[in-house]
Amino acid sequence: MLQINMADVIGVINSVIPYLTAVGILLVLAIIITIAVNKKTVKTVANRKLIHSESWLVAFVGIIVAVSMMLSGPLATLLNNATVTKYMLSDDTVAAANKLAKDVQAEAITMLKNDNDTLPLKSKKVNVFGWGSTSPVYGGTGSGSMSEQYPTVSLLDGMKEAGLTTNSKLTKLYTDYRKDRPEVGMWAQDWTLPEVPADQYSDSLISEAKSFSDEAVVVITRVGGEGADLPMNMKADGITYKNNSKDYDDFKDGEGFLELSQTERNMIDLVTKNFDKVTLVYNGANTFQLDFLSDYPQIQSVLWCPPAGQTGFSALGEVLAGEVNPSGKTSDTFLKDLDKNPSTNNFGDFDYDNVDDLAVEVIDDRTGSKLHVSPTFVNYSEGIYVGYKFYETAADEGLINYDDLVQYPFGYGLSYTTFEQKMGDVSYKNGKVSFDVTVTNTGDKTGKDVVEAYYNPPYTNGGIEKASVNLAAFEKTKELKPGESETVKISFDDDDMASYDEHNAKAWVLEQGDYEISLQSDSHTVIDSATVNVPKTITYNSEDNTHDGDKIVATNQFQNAEGDVTYLSRADHFANYAEATAAPTDFSMSDKIKSEYTNNGNYDPAEHNNDSDEMPTTGAKNGVKLSDLYGKDYDDPQWDKLLDQLTFDDMDSLIANGGYGTPAVTSVGKIQVTDADGPASLNNNFTGIGSIGFPASTAFACTWNKDLAKRFGEMIGDMAHDMHVAGWYAPAMNLHRNAYAGRTFEYFSEDSLLSGVMSAQQIAGAREKGVYSFMKHFALNEQETNRTMTLTTWVSEQAMRETYLRPFEMSVKEGGAQAVMSAFNYVGPTYAAASPNLLNTVLRDEWGFRGFVLTDYFRGRGYQDADQEIRNGNDSMLATTVTTNHVSDKSATSVKAMRTAAHNILYTVANGWQYANGEPEVETPIWKTAMYVVWGVTAVLAIGLEVLAIKRYLARRAAKAAK
Repeated sequence: MLQINMADVIGVINSVIPYLTAVGILLVLAIIITIAVNKKTVKTVANRKLIHSESWLVAFVGIIVAVSMMLSGPLATLLNNATVTKYMLSDDTVAAANKLAKDVQAEAITMLKNDNDTLPLKSKKVNVFGWGSTSPVYGGTGSGSMSEQYPTVSLLDGMKEAGLTTNSKLTKLYTDYRKDRPEVGMWAQDWTLPEVPADQYSDSLISEAKSFSDEAVVVITRVGGEGADLPMNMKADGITYKNNSKDYDDFKDGEGFLELSQTERNMIDLVTKNFDKVTLVYNGANTFQLDFLSDYPQIQSVLWCPPAGQTGFSALGEVLAGEVNPSGKTSDTFLKDLDKNPSTNNFGDFDYDNVDDLAVEVIDDRTGSKLHVSPTFVNYSEGIYVGYKFYETAADEGLINYDDLVQYPFGYGLSYTTFEQKMGDVSYKNGKVSFDVTVTNTGDKTGKDVVEAYYNPPYTNGGIEKASVNLAAFEKTKELKPGESETVKISFDDDDMASYDEHNAKAWVLEQGDYEISLQSDSHTVIDSATVNVPKTITYNSEDNTHDGDKIVATNQFQNAEGDVTYLSRADHFANYAEATAAPTDFSMSDKIKSEYTNNGNYDPAEHNNDSDEMPTTGAKNGVKLSDLYGKDYDDPQWDKLLDQLTFDDMDSLIANGGYGTPAVTSVGKIQVTDADGPASLNNNFTGIGSIGFPASTAFACTWNKDLAKRFGEMIGDMAHDMHVAGWYAPAMNLHRNAYAGRTFEYFSEDSLLSGVMSAQQIAGAREKGVYSFMKHFALNEQETNRTMTLTTWVSEQAMRETYLRPFEMSVKEGGAQAVMSAFNYVGPTYAAASPNLLNTVLRDEWGFRGFVLTDYFRGRGYQDADQEIRNGNDSMLATTVTTNHVSDKSATSVKAMRTAAHNILYTVANGWQYANGEPEVETPIWKTAMYVVWGVTAVLAIGLEVLAIKRYLARRAAKAAK
């Protein structure tokens, strides 16, 4: 989600120029008439004065009309959003939200190491090292930013709340060095990592620290945000970074942001030379390269604390103090060398060299100047082998030495207690795999554990691509006391183990053979396993046998998105690994792809009209109100009567003005509603009102707790009621394809199932409160680089369906998603928001989605066009200014598409909480009230001045006649 910027300002100026021009013309004409009508040209005083009066009266009324049209036209959305009534959270909601946020973070904090039971801390006094301890990471930037209206618990505050006393002299050293965190924002990124150089720690300070406590906590922080990916090379051109010392560089050429800086390493050297019991706290959403741990045996414990929101650091204090037992599990794989991710060479900035004919002119977000933008690209060449699915399969195939590459597996996390998990008999009946797991707390502290079930499907060399380890299901236990047991039921459908065969069956296939079902403590460590046999291959390609409840058979839809890419294959032990994962060498777009490529430079709606389409009814007087449709089916006949009442302008307004809410349509009793940004809170970018900021989405994934995700969704609903918000621009469920992705904090995991479960639960919770969630960004928005610069994304159909679409599919089928935010990027040669295969065939026809699709922030960009989008499944433009967001084509084909889009938008709004008790009562926006008052005053003045002018005219004529 982008926010208002210079390009918008220029857009607003351009949109009001015609009206200001009209005002200028009226003034000039009045002046010209005043000058031209003089004693020489009109000798009669009465006539001359009357002409002067009438010209200025007409100019006055005309100016009022022009300004009113400007306000109610191009400025209406901005004014409506800016003047909406500001509603705050109730005290009860604030208290409940703060408690839930703390509960989430308590289960998100993941203990990666705890040698010699160094944690919990043995002393109530502790030295906290690292500049980040005084400026921790609460969330991300952009749509994930925190609200400033509510108190924020800092990292040191959280430790104090837990009864820990920290070394205030160390804290002063850091705050004196720098108080504020460098800006990593939407439009500018300063990647500087402030850290006090080791030589600035005085001997007395270290001596006093050793006397203060023999325990040390080192805090390392990393922040990310919307608008930019993290630098993979800190010495690359365009990277803003200020070294902490003049004596050395913090980073060498080729070192990335997710590695230790030299100053951080020097600080750790200093701490470990003086303290034997050191705890490292990593505070960030992106997995960090922790390979240095082997160099420092003094670092005996490690905690991963994802961005904690506004109250989550209270939980960190309790974990350090032992009041809370950590139960988090990693949402992603921690590598010893992040460059070994198979996506590394195909992540970032890649430009075509032969696409000048497809270039477009756009407005720069930051400066407002014009830019000449050509298509860029990114290849998802690793295919289905994302995250642990690659590392585990590559190890099984002998491609890698697992221990040399992986530091902490996916699904890994330690506890202050110990657990035993026993797997019961595995049943495979009626298409369902199920078994019980008995979890017993065998330690001496109360705690929770996670039960993780994986499957390993039969693989044929050269056949359908399959990973050897795949998360199938998971559950989290209740809090278990020492010696206490709980039996957890694991169950999943056999078609969850199916693979998508894009080459032969062109459908989902569950191949015959043995499937190993394993109980594991993480993606690499097997506790126990059993085998189930699928006796006969099942191909999900008929009406009565679709995959996972699909409404129609799922078959190939994205072959034109595969491009000319070599995709990673398991065949012959990943024989093509070097070729598939190498950086691109071909930067030319083929003629075939060019012929399919669309943007605003070559799209003409008239070329896509169907002469047989009949013009729908518009402007009927059927007397149906939107409130009459609350709870009615999408296909209820009454919808046609309501839709017949809409005019072209009504539908165009709904389509064009979807920025942070949808506009009122008085003819059907539709009120203006507000939608708020997410994902960790509700933020109104116009009023500045926000809710409590929760821990980042990555933190939710680390909890592995479905109930907490559901409760968060319900809390979003409660906060939305308080704030009078209808829709929530979240959750975001793109995947952690690469650790350097800027919006990692906003997404859940590298795993599609874990991401899908968390997002579906959040959506279901909000839906129960009548709040519709915009699942986003649909689809393939795994990087920020070039995302708004016609980023052409190439991906295999199998990876698209099994990996990148799965969280969205689960959100629809299990979460009941009612709204979607499409992505900025292209899917192959087509903008995601204009892809009928994605938005109609897959989303609506296969999955059965009913609701509306909204673009990501709309500003034209050379490829966003309302005419194209409404014809291909995208219903509304997230626009606040006039660009190409209005429908220009008035053909029957266009109006039919408008009617469908309006239906989708109104269906979603009608089933929101605001319509639960009939048509809502709303206040007229203050700017409209002011405008109506001006109209009234203008009318009175105009009539009065007209009467006065005529009276004076008649008096002057009478006076002249008397002479």
